[in-house]
Amino acid sequence: MNIIKTPIEGLLIIEPKVWKDNRGYFYESFNAKTLADAGIDVNFVQDNQSFSQKGALRGLHAQKAPFDQGKLVRVIQGKVIDVVVDIRKGSPTYGNHYAIELSGENHRQLWVPPGFVHGFLTLEDETIFTYKVSNYYDKDSEIGVIWNDADLNIQWSKFIPENEFILSDKDQVLPAFKDFNSPF
Repeated sequence: MNIIKTPIEGLLIIEPKVWKDNRGYFYESFNAKTLADAGIDVNFVQDNQSFSQKGALRGLHAQKAPFDQGKLVRVIQGKVIDVVVDIRKGSPTYGNHYAIELSGENHRQLWVPPGFVHGFLTLEDETIFTYKVSNYYDKDSEIGVIWNDADLNIQWSKFIPENEFILSDKDQVLPAFKDFNSPF
């Protein structure tokens, strides 16, 4: 596995070594020791998976303490633009976002530590998105920021026209970043 630092401290890209031959491919999608050596020494307690059609926008979500979560995210099938926003108040990159394409073809993963809101936009039908989390889901701990926040200026529509987005009711009423009181 190749671990790549991003411009935002703590946020890491994991690129596995993929062996391909006439049968298909093989790669190691998780290795606790390799991740621990890279500073991701967490106990994952839950795996989550979503199946979405093209244009599904999920986010921007997180959980506050004591149920804050680190997430190791990847795409098994299809393609997404994965976006995180730093909500750590003391961070020099507070309010900055980072976007990366994750796909079933590139096999990349993204480590999202606690202190970030996270979301993704599916770019293909029948996209399967999966992630390991370091803490259990707790509905009362959910927090988030509206996906189209003007101050964050995430350019979702450069990938798919906005009128094709599929959003949940919950994701359409999250607060603006300027009104969001980060617990981190």
